[in-house]
Amino acid sequence: MGRGLTGPLLVLSLLLTFGSAAGAAFAAPGRTAILAGGCFWCLEHDLESLPGVIEAVSGYSGGELEDPSYRQVSKGETDHIEVVKVSFDPELISYNGLLDAFWRNVDPLDGGGQFCDRGSQYTSAIFTEGDEQRQAAERSAASIREQLDVESLATEIRPAVPFYPAEKYHQNYAKNNKRKYKFYRWRCGRDARLNALWGGEREQ
Repeated sequence: MGRGLTGPLLVLSLLLTFGSAAGAAFAAPGRTAILAGGCFWCLEHDLESLPGVIEAVSGYSGGELEDPSYRQVSKGETDHIEVVKVSFDPELISYNGLLDAFWRNVDPLDGGGQFCDRGSQYTSAIFTEGDEQRQAAERSAASIREQLDVESLATEIRPAVPFYPAEKYHQNYAKNNKRKYKFYRWRCGRDARLNALWGGEREQ
């Protein structure tokens, strides 16, 4: 039998083999979507629980000011709105599937905000990255208009612009502040309105 690799050659072979495997693990397939549905605590929680969603990050988008603060956005001092940037594995959940879940966690008929949060900074929107997402969003919106039997929706479809992550204490708020989150969500009437609007078709 021939001799196997030894010494430096063996080390190099192991590094190449396991290094490639590790790189593949960290380079998991993924795409992103930027969605707005009022309070980002709630939308982050709703979308992050979907199979195939890798991560959901609360943040701000839609305005010109760089790196806005929560105080600035919540007071309406910028053109930004609260959004969630969703990273997802298209082999487990499609962009269309993500949009289906999005619609059933927002009120697309409300143009003045969402639920108890009022103002343009809390409106719903889909920020599309490229023609493929834009066309998918437009088809999805047309289906929702037909389903709700309305001529138009308040939810805007907009080209993607820079996304700015929200402050650390806003991330995973539902998990880190369970009691406060549940009380806020109940007091805001979010689920009551969603259940009335979507009924049994709502994605939980």
